[in-house]
Amino acid sequence: MESFKVALPGGFPWCPRELKNEGLSWVKDSSCIFCQIIGEKAHGSIIHRDELVTAFMDIRPVNPGHLLVVPNEHTADLRALDEEVAGYIFKIGKRMARTLRETDLNCEGVNLHLADGSAAGQSVFHTHLHVIPRFGGDGLGFLIHGQGHVSPSREELDETAGIIMQALGEDVA
Repeated sequence: MESFKVALPGGFPWCPRELKNEGLSWVKDSSCIFCQIIGEKAHGSIIHRDELVTAFMDIRPVNPGHLLVVPNEHTADLRALDEEVAGYIFKIGKRMARTLRETDLNCEGVNLHLADGSAAGQSVFHTHLHVIPRFGGDGLGFLIHGQGHVSPSREELDETAGIIMQALGEDVA
């Protein structure tokens, strides 16, 4: 059993300094860079690993401390991701966000961001959650409503809600 060393900037207390590679049977796509990092075929600054997820530093950080929480099993998008694993990704993301605020990094707030599909901005097709430390004046914007955006009427919102509820199999009121 081969081990590897983990860099711990800021000291993430729940992550042991030495983690064991148990064969990494969950790695399914050898062409995926995230699978390569999880499988130790490519370098990653790993800060957390357990049986379900691995968290490592983003190589193109928006701000220092920007990291990714990635399921160990390759899934290209949310449709293929197990619901329990999806919830666990956000649980670890929340833990990372809390810890970022406790470090000496400039972190006054945190964005959790998951892009699902190319239209949403996903560029690596292995589901992943961005944990992005934020601070006043960091220059990062988050545009939800574009120029000229007009809020829909309550009737339009209710109609859209009905379409989604029907797809969920929920009773439409």
